[in-house]
Amino acid sequence: MPMLADIVDVVIGVDTHKHTHTAAVVTAATGAAVEDLTVDTDPDGYAALVELADRHGGLRAWAIEGTGGYGAGLARYLAEQGEWVIELDRPNRPARRNGAKSDPLDAIRAAREALARPHLALPRSDGERTALAVRLAARRSAVEGSRIAQQQLHALVIAAPETLRSRLRGKTTLQMVKVCARLRVDARWDVTTRHTAGVLRDLARRIDGLNGEAAQHEKAILELVRSWRPDLLALRGVGPIVAAVALCAWSHPGRVRSDAAFAMLAGAAPIPASSGQTVRYRLNRCGDRQLNRALHTIALSRLRYDPDTRAYAERRRAEGKTDREIKRCLKRYIARQLYRQLENPPSTP
Repeated sequence: MPMLADIVDVVIGVDTHKHTHTAAVVTAATGAAVEDLTVDTDPDGYAALVELADRHGGLRAWAIEGTGGYGAGLARYLAEQGEWVIELDRPNRPARRNGAKSDPLDAIRAAREALARPHLALPRSDGERTALAVRLAARRSAVEGSRIAQQQLHALVIAAPETLRSRLRGKTTLQMVKVCARLRVDARWDVTTRHTAGVLRDLARRIDGLNGEAAQHEKAILELVRSWRPDLLALRGVGPIVAAVALCAWSHPGRVRSDAAFAMLAGAAPIPASSGQTVRYRLNRCGDRQLNRALHTIALSRLRYDPDTRAYAERRRAEGKTDREIKRCLKRYIARQLYRQLENPPSTP
């Protein structure tokens, strides 16, 4: 697409914070800052920013930092007003001169960086995507909390008095949680045994509660995916959680310009690291790590259950590829397939 300076007359850069936003109006032709304003993060403040932009005629665009975080409310307000919003992940901090920093300066840098970027990013969509993101975050928190509580339970059982440990020896984690959740504290026990039993019971009940919460979130995620993009669930190795992660990263058609960009977003695009007569690639550790994990889950599932994928792995293994290299290749192929499926959903009657 053409550069932003060839399309608009002014760019309003916005440096977002929790309680205030600072906006700066920059002319597209010269990059000169003409006016700035700091407002509160409420509808009145958002309206004041629109009034600021209205004082400078011509076509305009908004370059906002963190449209999925501190800038989410402003981005949503501007979208409802029909404004063109550009998402900036993070302006180029090394461009600061002599370490100079202030909110107006950061807003000006945001506008100028939008003018300089060859590819412009649109904010992620609202609606189903936001609902999925909220559910995924809550489920992730519940699963992580359950994992930590299980680790604590195992550690306490190892050091527990024999009165308690004898009941739990040789049991799986699930069996251990069931037994501990029904523990009754006997007043005849010594102080160590009584308090250890009480903590084990509390931990087990916490694990049960967190597991139940995670299951409820997963059920809601499945319903959202089925109502929005059920075609993703037909792909081999794609379950509701993997589909939800992919949808949250992709957001809407046109946001990611190509399958290569989608692979780079997922950290599945190999980074060239060749020198002289050596041709090799470096592991990409950047990008959306949740999306990368989703691709890894699909690759593992297909390596285990898909005959075509297993045949491909055997062929590449015969060529001298290691298992890690084969998985990286698979993740790149899966990223391409997912992107094409996301961008071109099957037509429904």
